[in-house]
Amino acid sequence: MPDIKAQNCTINLEGNSYEFPVIIGSEGEKAIDISKLRDTTGYVTLDVGYKNTGATKSNITFLDGELGVLRHRGYSIEDLAEKANFLEVAYLLLKGELPNKDQFDDFDSSIRHHTLVNEDLQNIFKSFPTGSHPMGQLIAMISSLSAYYPKALDPNRSVDAKNRTMLRLLAKMPTLCAMIYKKRLGHPVVYPSNNLDYVSNFLNMTFRHVSDSDYQHDPVVVDAMNKLLILHADHEQNCSASTVRLVGSSHANLYATIAAGVAALWGPLHGGANQEVLEMLESIKADGGNVQKWVDKAKDKNDSFRLMGFGHRVYKNFDPRAKIIKKTCDDVLNRLGINDPVLDIAKKLEESALTDPYFIERKLYPNVDFYSGIIYRAIGFPTEMFTVLFALGRMPGWIAQWQEMISENQPIGRPRQIYTGHTPRPFIPRGERH
Repeated sequence: MPDIKAQNCTINLEGNSYEFPVIIGSEGEKAIDISKLRDTTGYVTLDVGYKNTGATKSNITFLDGELGVLRHRGYSIEDLAEKANFLEVAYLLLKGELPNKDQFDDFDSSIRHHTLVNEDLQNIFKSFPTGSHPMGQLIAMISSLSAYYPKALDPNRSVDAKNRTMLRLLAKMPTLCAMIYKKRLGHPVVYPSNNLDYVSNFLNMTFRHVSDSDYQHDPVVVDAMNKLLILHADHEQNCSASTVRLVGSSHANLYATIAAGVAALWGPLHGGANQEVLEMLESIKADGGNVQKWVDKAKDKNDSFRLMGFGHRVYKNFDPRAKIIKKTCDDVLNRLGINDPVLDIAKKLEESALTDPYFIERKLYPNVDFYSGIIYRAIGFPTEMFTVLFALGRMPGWIAQWQEMISENQPIGRPRQIYTGHTPRPFIPRGERH
């Protein structure tokens, strides 16, 4: 839907008045369009961290942190997680509409066609030191794809060529993630089985042994992975999505652009949060498993400890994704019947957060990172793989953000600054400096 220019905003500077349009989005979001502020007034705005800056207009994802709303192309995350599979949501993000049967079958077939990766990529794996972090490997592997598809270096090629690059990324991402898991264990790579659906194929490549011809996928686990990938598919202009747009605005190739997004996701303040949840739970276990002690520490304003996986910097009431995945978490734990003291600690923490007035009053509810970490551990993923799985889910969102930016021919991103360093001063020869 087009934006609505409802009125103008008047800014008074140094005795002069300037008019700037007010833009109202389709969900009622309001913004002052200051695109010409510097040219008109000589001023720029200062907004550290861009918390109050709309860097783009987008029709992909709507997020309301106050009301706990998340929608993709108008569809609620609740409906998508309950009624769609991950590839349907990927199609929605990329194409703008949910696919009909023929469209989905064609999309699914195209993805299956591109799941294999070049055998030479395994030589790159061999060069990584033992214990290399999976995210470092993933960044290198995605970026290296540009060397195998040199025709993809120009993002302004034909629509068909760009579509092939996007399909390759979606198709090869599960293969790369599974290869990273296998190489971490020193196990042989399991090749894609294109008779399986997207998620089942990934789980098969990850957990099946080469010699195991009878490996079966638990439908509860497949459903859980589908939901987790959907819940992570896009989240508006977050750090990694903004990175993808900024790097892509230079017309870097899509592989390098997405690798930059993965690098941004790696940070513990972004995609590494679910890993930090499990590390916290391990610390509580090592300390004797006294959950109340750590709850009390979290409530002590003089204690620097804080519970990871509770509250959200965008959602001020509740994370709608957490409400969805909580039931899935319970289903997975019940189905697998795992006896894990770390997961027992997680359940006790959850109970405290949902019943303790301190957490309720401050709306510090468990978020999606809390539950996703628990599910990944129960399924059998090591903690260091958690952010890789986040990247697997976020791939269609990153590609959609890039595609929208490129299709609108947006200019190269170039933030301004307020300089606070030295004013001009004379150069003193080295021998005369004190």
